[in-house]
Amino acid sequence: MGKYFGTDGFRGEANVVLTVDHAFKVGRFLGWYYSKNHRAKVVIGKDTRRSSYMFEDALSAGFTASGADVYLMHVTTTPSVSYIVRTDGFDLGIMISASHNPFYDNGIKVINGQGRKIESEVEEAIEDYIDGKTPEIPLATKDNIGRTVDYSMGRNRYIGFLISLATRSFKDKKVGLDCSNGSASSIAKNVFDALGAKTYVINNEPDGTNINNNCGSTHIEVLQKYVKDNNLDVGFAYDGDADRCIAVDDNGEIVDGDSIIYVCGKYLHDQGRLTGNKVVTTVMSNMGLYKALDAAGIGYEQTQVGDKYVAENMFENGYILGGEQSGHIIFSKHATTGDGILTSLEVMEAILETKQSLSNLRKDFKIFPQLLENIKVDDKDRILNSPAVKAVSEEVTKELGDNGRLLLRKSGTEPLIRVMVEAESDEVCKKYVDKVIEVIRKEL
Repeated sequence: MGKYFGTDGFRGEANVVLTVDHAFKVGRFLGWYYSKNHRAKVVIGKDTRRSSYMFEDALSAGFTASGADVYLMHVTTTPSVSYIVRTDGFDLGIMISASHNPFYDNGIKVINGQGRKIESEVEEAIEDYIDGKTPEIPLATKDNIGRTVDYSMGRNRYIGFLISLATRSFKDKKVGLDCSNGSASSIAKNVFDALGAKTYVINNEPDGTNINNNCGSTHIEVLQKYVKDNNLDVGFAYDGDADRCIAVDDNGEIVDGDSIIYVCGKYLHDQGRLTGNKVVTTVMSNMGLYKALDAAGIGYEQTQVGDKYVAENMFENGYILGGEQSGHIIFSKHATTGDGILTSLEVMEAILETKQSLSNLRKDFKIFPQLLENIKVDDKDRILNSPAVKAVSEEVTKELGDNGRLLLRKSGTEPLIRVMVEAESDEVCKKYVDKVIEVIRKEL
């Protein structure tokens, strides 16, 4: 990770960590970088945060000042920007979003011409320009100055693409959608309505400050209650930019990213469509997933945390399904990044084609108790490398043995250390998480 760019772009509190000046400079550099041999075309989307509008203007000013043309998709999802970049011949895309973070944070995600996250060397070059380590770049003049173009049709094309993927009608299926007052608000209901579902939608009225506020994939209990109260067949919750999906089954139980990988992986395996007979997971995936995959005769790969690393493994090896427990699921036949709404459609396909409920499809997946707690720190590397934290990690790992595991890692997007313990009971998880956190607090 760089000084500004983490595992999911340049993210932080708007006008505190990430400022309008930063956004302008990102646009200035990328506009110049991609316009060396031709006039670059960039497409920009944003989520519903109040600050997304000012960042959209600042980025547009930077790009056009460097001679690039900017196409504005307005409020849309991250995966829709990825789709439009690679299908409509854009040089790159920008998504303005801080994903699942609170409304006062925001972020800049840069997507390359293949619809994937930008290469690390380009991120490093942007950082050097922001910090004044490279010569000032020229401003475009006369007719070389770029322009901005309304491109809301891009969002409509993406909606049409999603609808075209469905193999069956959703008629008579009662589906709940929690749009997190975010990007999915402009897309998800349209897709499910067009496919014939009886669509029940909550948290679909963004006001600039209510994105992710007690709703969406990070507050799944809201959708759980809604599914049970309305006797729905299934529910899907998205995060702020709709690149994540967490489901709720017909019994009101949570179906997280690991469960979705199991359900879709087994369905594709049984259909003979799981390329390489493997799925790609991260080190955060539940031990229960691996036991269930073993029982189903499905192999798996593990990467470090971050859908960026999952995607890299998938595309290098030709795998078609991978993702994270948090709900970033990649179906590489259709997309190059995590896509919450697409994930919903793939889960619906498994339900409809097998004529089974989601609760029945996941019945053989037994989750190991897992406890994850975050602790705010001033220096993530210092804490993780301290002798005391290393010692307690070794001690806990030894005591857990083959019946559990400890995972300590730094957040790629926030000043946090994540402490996760997986074991045979909730009590054991809590005991060891508390033990590690107590040592970290002493180090602070």
